[in-house]
Amino acid sequence: MILLSFAIAAATPAPGDPRTRLRADVEALVAFGTRHTASTTTDPRRGIGAARDWTAKRFATIARDCGGCITIDRISRRVSGPRAPAGVVVEDVLGIQPGRDPNRVIIVGAHIDSRVTDVMDTTSDAPGANDDASGVALVLEAARQLSKRKFDATIVYAVFSGEEQGLWGASLLADTAKARGWDVTAMLNNDIVGNTVGQGGKREDRYVRVFSEGIRSSEDLAQQQARRAIGGEDDGPSRALAKAIAGIAADDRGGIGVMLDRRPDRFGRGGDHEPFLKLGYPAVRLSVANENWDAQHQDLRMEGGTVYGDTVDRMDFAYLAKVTDLNIATLARLAAAPPAPATAGLKGDLSRDTIVRWAASPGAVRYRVRWRRNDAADWTQSRDVTGTETILMQVPVDDHFVGVSAVAADGAGSLVTFAGRDTAR
Repeated sequence: MILLSFAIAAATPAPGDPRTRLRADVEALVAFGTRHTASTTTDPRRGIGAARDWTAKRFATIARDCGGCITIDRISRRVSGPRAPAGVVVEDVLGIQPGRDPNRVIIVGAHIDSRVTDVMDTTSDAPGANDDASGVALVLEAARQLSKRKFDATIVYAVFSGEEQGLWGASLLADTAKARGWDVTAMLNNDIVGNTVGQGGKREDRYVRVFSEGIRSSEDLAQQQARRAIGGEDDGPSRALAKAIAGIAADDRGGIGVMLDRRPDRFGRGGDHEPFLKLGYPAVRLSVANENWDAQHQDLRMEGGTVYGDTVDRMDFAYLAKVTDLNIATLARLAAAPPAPATAGLKGDLSRDTIVRWAASPGAVRYRVRWRRNDAADWTQSRDVTGTETILMQVPVDDHFVGVSAVAADGAGSLVTFAGRDTAR
């Protein structure tokens, strides 16, 4: 009876409910037939070109409704590789919402391209409802809900092409961010975020997985060894981002939970956050609790009594709405917060007390110093400080990890900067 009530509620959302808009956007994207990166770009109703044009129009509508608060940017370059040997123009459609600091950027993204069993098949119907029209719909809904608010940081709503060919669109935006000098403080990649019934019929709607790296892929060997020496493997910037998302989810008891998945992505697989990680930007991937591989990268067919294909009927829009809300809450908090302290350091050798010092963050009214015993997975204690130094009495540095976040006047907090050895002073 409980499941039946849930199904009815999910199927008949109230007018104006985000689920209605999410479903409409997914259905519109599916209606383009295929969104393969190398599909037609000239047909006004079918293919990747029409889908990207539709996305740009969606951003334009949002911009009109908020008085021009979002600008549309379409960036592109020609790429070739094993999955596009003749080369293809990869284009990203961006909605950019400038903040008070135009250089500090938070990105929320998803890929628009789809595929069937044969990745070289550019013409067969590839609906890509969950992979990844669900993510694109989420990005658009985030833009709708956040566009009329003003933030300190700039938010970039990104729709990538070329994910299935080799993360080409994400690489394009990561390179563009570097070329433009953006300080990317967080990147949320939403890929396959709209189903609750996984392989074998197992249903899970209580949480979303958040994947993050510990040791940074951008660090060289010496930097990795230094991180291991201070015990910072579980507290790099991307892991700090994942923990922040988990904390936001925990605060919203009526929303969705987070499984903090301590690896960069699913086992042996990857996604559009990886090019950002390679350039040193904090980035995570959000994905459903249970994947259904019969609905991923499949020709539309029935075989041996099993239905294959990534179609709208397999999705759960109530679940997608909760994942969307979690993204929106995360974006709002990080965009309102000051930047995280650039550095934080500890002194306390041969002492029962630990001195903590950190770099000042523009816009911070105070700082939150957090600590935990080395055998704990997350922060257990904290103290708010107005300066840039404090002493933790009877907190021996040998047995504790320490981190510092910057806090705005409204209480919005930055990511936590893990404290290493204080060698500067």
